[in-house]
Amino acid sequence: MNKAELVTAIAEKTGVTKKDADAMLKAFVDTIEEELVKGEKVQLIGFGTFEIRERKERSGRNPQKPEEVVTIPASKAPVFKAGKAFKDAVNK
Repeated sequence: MNKAELVTAIAEKTGVTKKDADAMLKAFVDTIEEELVKGEKVQLIGFGTFEIRERKERSGRNPQKPEEVVTIPASKAPVFKAGKAFKDAVNK
């Protein structure tokens, strides 16, 4: 499912226009992004949790030149951890 299909599904389920559904989806995504940028996590009970995980600096290598070691800098990565109810629904 792509964004357009998701907007259509939201519009059908809620009875709002596609334009309003698109605005709601954009607001949802923007709000989650803003909270993660601030270092907060977003927890939706029964669905899952969006959070930031810190990745430590590590060394890697170029597979074409195995002797060449490269330092991969530390970074932050957004992650989603599915909630139990969501996992159970998917695994039925």
